[in-house]
Amino acid sequence: MRHVNSLILRLKLFSMFQLKKWLIVVIIFFATNAVAQNRAIVWAADGLSYYKITADGIVLVDPKTEKETIIVAKTALVPAGSSSPLTVQSFQYSADRSKILLFAKTAKVWRYNTRGDYWVLNVADKQLKKLGDGLPSQSLMFAKFSPDNKNVAYVSGNNLYVENLGNHLVRKLTSDGSRKLINGTFDWVYEEEFGCRDGFRWSPDSRQIAFWQIDANKIKDYYMLNTTDSNYSQPIPVEYPKVGEAPSPAKIGVITINGGAIRWMKIEGDPQQHYITRMEWSSTGELIVQQLDRKQQESRLMYCRTSDGNTTTFWAENDDAWVDLNSSEPGGDPGGFTWVNKGQEFLWVSEKDGWRNIYRISRDGKTVTLITKGSYDIGKILAVDETNNYVYFTASPANATQLYMYRVRLNNPKEEPEMVSPANLKGTHTYQVSPGAKLARHTFSNHKTPYVTEWVSLPDHKALQSSKSVEKNITTDASVNVEYVKIKTEDNIELDAWINKPANFDPNKKYPVVLYVYGEPASTVTDDSYQGQSNFLYNGDMPADGYVQVGIDNRGTPSLKGAAWRKAIYRKIGDVNIRDMAMGMKKLLEQQSYMDKSRVAVWGWSGGGSSTLHLLFRYPEIFQTGIAIAAVGNQLFYDNIYQERYMGLPQENLKDFVNGSPITYAKNLKGNLLYIHGTGDDNVHYSNAEVLINELIKNGKQFQMMAYPNRSHSINEGAGTQQHLSDLYSNFLKQHCPPGAR
Repeated sequence: MRHVNSLILRLKLFSMFQLKKWLIVVIIFFATNAVAQNRAIVWAADGLSYYKITADGIVLVDPKTEKETIIVAKTALVPAGSSSPLTVQSFQYSADRSKILLFAKTAKVWRYNTRGDYWVLNVADKQLKKLGDGLPSQSLMFAKFSPDNKNVAYVSGNNLYVENLGNHLVRKLTSDGSRKLINGTFDWVYEEEFGCRDGFRWSPDSRQIAFWQIDANKIKDYYMLNTTDSNYSQPIPVEYPKVGEAPSPAKIGVITINGGAIRWMKIEGDPQQHYITRMEWSSTGELIVQQLDRKQQESRLMYCRTSDGNTTTFWAENDDAWVDLNSSEPGGDPGGFTWVNKGQEFLWVSEKDGWRNIYRISRDGKTVTLITKGSYDIGKILAVDETNNYVYFTASPANATQLYMYRVRLNNPKEEPEMVSPANLKGTHTYQVSPGAKLARHTFSNHKTPYVTEWVSLPDHKALQSSKSVEKNITTDASVNVEYVKIKTEDNIELDAWINKPANFDPNKKYPVVLYVYGEPASTVTDDSYQGQSNFLYNGDMPADGYVQVGIDNRGTPSLKGAAWRKAIYRKIGDVNIRDMAMGMKKLLEQQSYMDKSRVAVWGWSGGGSSTLHLLFRYPEIFQTGIAIAAVGNQLFYDNIYQERYMGLPQENLKDFVNGSPITYAKNLKGNLLYIHGTGDDNVHYSNAEVLINELIKNGKQFQMMAYPNRSHSINEGAGTQQHLSDLYSNFLKQHCPPGAR
């Protein structure tokens, strides 16, 4: 359920243009994180300019002047025998800038476009050569240059290959890859819950490759059923470890590119009782690896000597709930290691003192220095500038719904954090920072301010073009009638919330209320950014139609409010989060007389769908109508990494899983329920829908249900699907929670 975060964040960005609601979903949420990832800024070596793909080819852009210089004309991107240039999704330069690796004709693997064709362009003579001769078209993944620029390695068919760029000889490094024995990439659950996709690393001397091998042979298949594409149904197997099932064993191998046996690292412990979430080369002949135990309550860092595979643990931390992945941002992908001080130290994000802080850890793990002082959370490490002795990061000590750039000195742990973003611009600031932290692309918005972007220099944070600065180009959307509030519940819990009031609002009248929920550890819904308070599924204009919209963030969501806030949900998904949302809504209904208590609806997707079911089943005195999409009906049906991280092992605390599952309370349904699910959902399986439906039938509960054949978790495939879902949602809401003031 991690990638639901992408839905919420990216919908906010595009909804300002008032695109067709479901076009937004298609383009942003499920077309993906990978598109955003692959289209991240490709910086020039000096960190003062950047490359981008245009209709003219690949151009170099000077942010100060906006001058564009064609580096590779589109004519150079035309393969032999073709009349049109490649449609390039992403590209990378070799270290010596003599070659460009182009990624084109991409295809989705689970949820991201990580498979396709790779081409190498020689910058000097513009020779264009497709890689992987003899391998199936559109089958290469994660291709990357060796540090010495002489080879490219990639994955195809779950095996590793290396291709010499001189003679284009392709060498197969592994030969045992199959659907369930995976070399150089990952299985479904590692990708979904750890964000692991690219599973191999070049050694600094370009002679070896270290890689993950995931053995899913003992993982049971979940069979989706394609019943529409032929006269006979076709089973689609997905290796999927349900909660309570042991993980796929993972191990790290090192192989010399010129041949020879694989050297397997001797990582301690039963491989079916731990995960390997991060691996990089720390130096030639040595790897640094992060291992999590199965419950994800202990994180260990170790060095692996590649000559004999021996390992040494040099750092460990524990937590009674779960240890965060220590990614650079909450819930983010593991990434690599940020080395500083000429490789003698690295930066590490940890919650070990109750807050997300940045630490500087010596190479041997014996010296640990806290460098972000204070009782606040950092959000994401943005950049390190060793020349000026800064580490840049996002944070918002005073208001967790907002976000700003801060910095501290790398070598002055007593220094207070310095806000770099303009203090007068209250809202959400995001940055893409160049290598060396010389420039940054800065974007700002809040609930009343449409997105505005500028280029700034660092460390002074000055606009490169004064006339195009954020401050000179801010506009206010007068149609927005959103209010941010704090709610103190009867349990003495303070919650962040927003209220989006109708057009022509009259406080003396009563309006229907629609609560949008998520509620689980993967995402928040109260970020103070533009159009984050809108309904992307509604076919129409909700404020104009007279609806009050509300969003509330409960304990357990990844707000920057301290580890205790986030981990209050441990073993209590379906408990703490649901009560917080219910009590928050109850308090709002008591305080805001214009909210019509007889017309209150709730809706959500994925984890938000589960929250919707809970609220409708358990708090009928508050909610009369619910629309749940792709919900987990029974927590025992979801994957092991997510559920065991936040709920423990069902073998030890089964009662928590039962108490936290919507199906347990289905017998209490009193209101109006619309349940929606795609039968081809490889994430939250359709079986969740069927067991829930059975429970409702058994207890004589009437409801409406829509199954979308062969649609995935996104429910965005197939002609007419987006419009159909939007109409279905909107018509049900209007029927059972009628719009307009009374």
